[in-house]
This record gives sequence, structure tokens and C-alpha cells, in this order.
Amino acid sequence: METFFKLKEHGTTVSTEVMAGLTTFFAMSYILFVNPAILGAAGMPTQAVFLATIIATVISTLIMGLFANVPYALAPGMGLNAFFTYTVVFGLGFSWQEALAMVFICGLFNIFITVTRVRKSIIKAIPVSLQHAIGGGIGVFVAYLGFKNANIIDFSLSANNIVSINGVAPEAADLSQGVFSVAANGGVVPAISTFTQPSVILAVLGLFLTAVLVIKNVRGAILIGIVATTLLGIPMGVVDVSSISFNNSIGSAFGELGTTFLAAFGGIASLFSDASRLPLVLMTIFAFSLSDTFDTLGTFIGTGRKTGIFSAEDEAALEESTGFSSKMDRALFADAIGTSIGALFGTSNTTTYVESAAGIAEGGRTGLTAVSTALAFLASILLLPIIGIVPAAATAPALIIVGVMMVSSFLDVDWSDFNDALPAFFAAFFMALCYSISYGIAAAFIFYCLVKVATGKTKEVHPILWGATFLFIVNFVILAIL
Repeated sequence: METFFKLKEHGTTVSTEVMAGLTTFFAMSYILFVNPAILGAAGMPTQAVFLATIIATVISTLIMGLFANVPYALAPGMGLNAFFTYTVVFGLGFSWQEALAMVFICGLFNIFITVTRVRKSIIKAIPVSLQHAIGGGIGVFVAYLGFKNANIIDFSLSANNIVSINGVAPEAADLSQGVFSVAANGGVVPAISTFTQPSVILAVLGLFLTAVLVIKNVRGAILIGIVATTLLGIPMGVVDVSSISFNNSIGSAFGELGTTFLAAFGGIASLFSDASRLPLVLMTIFAFSLSDTFDTLGTFIGTGRKTGIFSAEDEAALEESTGFSSKMDRALFADAIGTSIGALFGTSNTTTYVESAAGIAEGGRTGLTAVSTALAFLASILLLPIIGIVPAAATAPALIIVGVMMVSSFLDVDWSDFNDALPAFFAAFFMALCYSISYGIAAAFIFYCLVKVATGKTKEVHPILWGATFLFIVNFVILAIL
């Protein structure tokens, strides 16, 4: 173990690495409950998603630890799973199988750019200010999603603001079978809940509890918050413990896994069957890849530089090398391959977790930390019987707190400079108010190009950014025509 992980060379010990790995596990284990809740909303079987989450996490984290020898853990990414469900499936109308296909292709694309110099061009194409703006915007979106899922925010509208009912004009709607969908214009008014529903009250209590635990720097604060809120929901009548089954849960879950395993391949077949959707498909894959790539790079550079996990040579290799000539190259490859593996089993993009910083703070410096985290996730299969009783009121506070953490990316945006602030603002608020991460990215790109055109600095805009902006505009035109 000493020889393989080079523990002495990195100034660490087996006990330190194992403790660091467990710390990372507790810091990010909330994903076990949150990911099935989000992807389940897209129609995916939640028990299968729970297993897919564990499998993708374990395999990719083991690759990170054994191949790259760095203390980072991977799991289906927050923000990316929301993008999968609420933008790709709900907003753009793709099936979850097609969305998995796009995630799989995104993983292959990320592998390609990791082993070639294409990576250098893409990294240089997106200005640092936009990278931070997009990261912070995803935080706003995730927090908003939490408030909405908890019903802490209510929406009201008058009859004259209704555009359609069940997909047709209100006066032509057939209500004999009930109301399935209502579309309204800007007359919809958001307001805070009246706090009369037990589930809303439970969500607020869970938010307070989780916030206090995070403030107190309690290890596993978010996971403890989810568990405690779920337990509190039992006497409040929100949680039904009679649905817990310890007999056949794991067996039935593996049976459900057969529904999602390799479903991405079936999605590929239908994804490219309609040529008119090709621009939208390519744009969506690009949006997946963009968020995944820069989220990972930010985590590696932000934590690795401070602790010496990645040297200056490793960071330089990010732009100059090909193949696996550096530790950074191997770490990026582990991250990229994790996305495709996750898609094959049935989950959204697998990415490196910034919560790995918790384990690094505990002294984790080698891949043994990652291996320890992976083994802890493997053991968490035993939690499967209770996954079904965790209510949205318990996971919503976790979304809100994670969103708050992600918003810290805005600290690196120069808000005093209007040229930087304008695209950053639209990145954040388009994501939340339009309920779409891709639209936020589109708005950021469009207004960034507008700023450069207005200031006569068009040469500063990379051709890749021009191309992506053009595709986004074409997509808006297509949506207007259709």
C-alpha cells in the first residue's frame, strides 16, 4: 500500500487517508437521497437510480484513486442532474432514455478532449469570468429548485393570464378528463407559502436544522439534516414508515436497474432519428459537457493548488500535454470516463465533487482517500430500504444549502465592472427564472459577445464561443418557429 500510493512521499499515513475518505463520504453522501428524487421526477425508477448512483460513484472514484492517485471522489453532479430533469426532459421534451444517451455521448466527448489538445482550445475559449458566473448561476438554480420542491414558494394567477389548458386555448380545452397542464404568461405571481401544510413546515424546520449543522461545521451535516428531517416527518404525518420493506428492496432494486442499464443505447437510436432535432441535441450535449468540464477543473485547481496535490507542472500540462503524461491528465480522464459509466447504468453526469475538499482538509493526499470513500459508498447499498420514504421536504433543504455553497463562485466575478456583471447576471437569473441551465449559459454567452462587440473587442472572443453562441441563437429561432 505504501509503495502503490506513495504515502510517505505525500506526507500521510493509512489511518489519515481512511479518515479523510470517510469524511468525504459524509460530506457528499446526501447525493444518495437527492439524486433519485431529482431523476425520479423525470420518470426514472428511483431505486434503480439509487443503485446507479452508487455504482457510478464507486467505479469512477476507484478509477480516480487507483489510476490518478489523487484524493477526489466522484458522483452524479448537483446542477447537472437538475439540468437533466428540468431542462432536457421537461423543458426540451426529450425522454429520459434520450437524455441518458446525451450524457453518454458527453462522456465520450470529454474523454476525447482529455486525451487530445482539443481540451486546451475549449478551456481557453470560455473566459474565466463566465466560468465563475455559470457556476454561481447553477447554485441559484439549485437553491430555487429546493424552494420550489418544498412548496415554500407559491404561485398564483388570474384567469386572463392563462395561455393554454391541456395544450390548447382555454376556451377550447376539454376538461372532462381533468386538467393536466396549464400554461400562463408573465402574470404569474410568486409569493411565500402560508405555512399551513405539514410538509412545508417540515421543510422549513429541516432547512433551519441543516443550516445550523453546516454553520457548526458538523461532518456530514447535509446527510444528517436529511435523516433528521425524515425522522421528524414521521410524527408530523409526512413520512409513512409502513412502506419500508427490508425483505425484497435490494432484489427489486436490481430488477429496476435492468430498466435503466444500457437504456442510453436505446436512447441513441431515437435521438438521431429526427434530423430536425440535431441542432438541439448537439447544443444540449455541449451544455452538459461545458458544465461538467469547468465544474471539474474548478475543483481540481481550487483545491489542488492550495494543498500541493497538483503541482505547477500538472496545471501547465492541462493546456500543453496529451495522453496521460501528468497526474492532472489522469484525474481528468477518471472524471470523464465516470460520466459515460454512470450513463450506462442510469444516472446523469458523474463529476468530481467539491466536497472532496472536506477529506483533503482532514489530510487526504493520495488515492487511498478516494478508495476509502468508494468503499463507504458501496456499503451504503444497505440504506436502500429507506430510500423510498425520504420526502421532498427532507431533500429540499439539502438543495437549498448546496445552492448557497455553489453561489460562492460569484465572488470571482468583478461586479463593479458592468462588462463582467452583465453576462454574469443573465447567467444566474436566466437559469432560475427560465428554469433552465442551458438558457442561462446561452444568455451569458450572448451578452458576453454583445459586450465585446459594443466595446470593439471582438477579437477577444474565441471562435468556439462564437460558434456556441450562434447555435444558441439558432435554437431560440427554431423554438420561435415551432
